[in-house]
Amino acid sequence: MPTLIETKSAEACAALCRELGFRFIELNMNLPEYQTDALDVPRLRGISAEYGVFYTIHLDENLSPCDFNPLVAEAYTRTVLRTVEIARELDAPILNMHLAEGVHFTLPDRKAFLFGEYESEYLRKLTAFRDVCEAAAGGANVKICIENSGGYNRAPFLTKGLDLLLQSPAFALTFDVGHNAGTGFANEPVITARGDRLRHMHIHDALDRGNHLALGTGALDLQKYLTLAERRGCRAVVEVKTAAGLRGSAQWLRTAGWL
Repeated sequence: MPTLIETKSAEACAALCRELGFRFIELNMNLPEYQTDALDVPRLRGISAEYGVFYTIHLDENLSPCDFNPLVAEAYTRTVLRTVEIARELDAPILNMHLAEGVHFTLPDRKAFLFGEYESEYLRKLTAFRDVCEAAAGGANVKICIENSGGYNRAPFLTKGLDLLLQSPAFALTFDVGHNAGTGFANEPVITARGDRLRHMHIHDALDRGNHLALGTGALDLQKYLTLAERRGCRAVVEVKTAAGLRGSAQWLRTAGWL
């Protein structure tokens, strides 16, 4: 399950996770209580043991290690490196990361993504980021999984960046099925073509362009995606953002024989 705004403590998340029969919590580093300087690793390990759950970590969605401002890029890179250390201490197997599209200029005929316009600089910075992350992860059981968040079909430099990261064994793929639906399923061929690197999934229902719906309340073929997760041995977050939605989703999973 994801971290919820309405659960203001790790204990509350863990209690709900156990109640619903889920196995892990994805700690969300967009929230103040899950910043690297706020995380209390011994306390989190104690909660894990008490409630019988483990953790994955969702990195800040603003993360931009390729920012053209070197001070900004360094801050984001150092944040990831510290989070790798925390993941090792928590035995958290997955860091989930969005690949930032960056700033774009709106021209009369198109959106010009600056990372695409300055692609060589973008790829140079991304290579440096990949290499320091691989060194930090070492041989540990920690994967940085890149989540599709809408860009592969409209920002080709992102696919190049994804393939560059996947050259390292420290990186893998997250497949977010709701975000995929929001792109008109345009992300799916990119994921499928690299399916051997798929390690993590975000499962939520979607209807038209809206997603993060409780399971069974939208139009997605959830059985197909859950079967894919099972076949690839993926961990899957039911990425529904309210306790009520998670309860309904857990009931759907039980009825469908997945929980």
